[in-house]
Amino acid sequence: MDMILAVFGNMLRDSNTMFMALLIFLAAGTLAFSLMAAVRVRGAVKKRTARIMNDEERANHGRSLQYSSARALSKLIDYTTKHYSDSNEENMKVLRRRLVQAGIYDPRGVAFFFIGRTALAIGLAAAVFVLLPFIRPNSSGSMFWLMVVAGGLAGYVGPSMYIDRRISARTLQHRSGFPDFMDLLVVCADSGLSMEASLERVGRELGQGYPSLSANIHLTNLEIRAGRALKDALEHFAERLALEEARAFATLINQSIDLGSSITDAMRVYSDDMRHKRLSRAEEKAYALPAKLAVPMMVCIFPVLFVVILLPVVVRLHVGGYF
Repeated sequence: MDMILAVFGNMLRDSNTMFMALLIFLAAGTLAFSLMAAVRVRGAVKKRTARIMNDEERANHGRSLQYSSARALSKLIDYTTKHYSDSNEENMKVLRRRLVQAGIYDPRGVAFFFIGRTALAIGLAAAVFVLLPFIRPNSSGSMFWLMVVAGGLAGYVGPSMYIDRRISARTLQHRSGFPDFMDLLVVCADSGLSMEASLERVGRELGQGYPSLSANIHLTNLEIRAGRALKDALEHFAERLALEEARAFATLINQSIDLGSSITDAMRVYSDDMRHKRLSRAEEKAYALPAKLAVPMMVCIFPVLFVVILLPVVVRLHVGGYF
């Protein structure tokens, strides 16, 4: 103890010695803390890396079936598209056009169509083959196989019928919104906008009421931005809409461009024509309504009226003893 006190006393008397000891202490402490922090950070990094690797291994193990299924489906789609493209290019073009008119813009839509048609035909035929004996145990052999073939044909024709229904629904929507499209296009042209700017503006305005028509207008704008000529873009626009009015509109704009006439005046005249056509269609539906209501009235309303009118008479005759 006396020796320690003597050492500290000598250090206090010698300021240089005390300052040197303090520096050595600070350096040793800094080095020790640095080593400890490095070891701790290294251990944390190792633990985090091991945890991430384990998570990835578990994810890959859990999704291996999903990845393999997706890869097999992709190969099947590619093979189907290549096979049908090589077999009949003309029918493929017609089918692509129908899919676009139905609102299916996926380039793999043709392959999905053929795969779905084949799977649905086989699935319905197999379902009828399995379930029909339980529903009708006494069905004869010819009737049984006829029902199986009918199920297969229904599955084979079903996708085409679905595409036709979608085309009909979208065509009705396009026909309803085309006069409004022409009116807005005339307003934009009168305000000094170019055809491209007018199409873009009208497409935004029609987005809420006619989403399908707005999507086709947006596709036309994208084609023009990509460098396609306005004539070709309008022809493709009319082909996607599948409307005679749209084809006439594309022809009108192309002729106005070729002849150098005013596009605004031509669109104004055509817009008035579209408005009169819509009014004519509404009047035609109104005039056809009485003829369409005749059959429901005869089947549903007149028998009830006869019962209400004649039933009291029948009751009186029966009570009065006339029967």
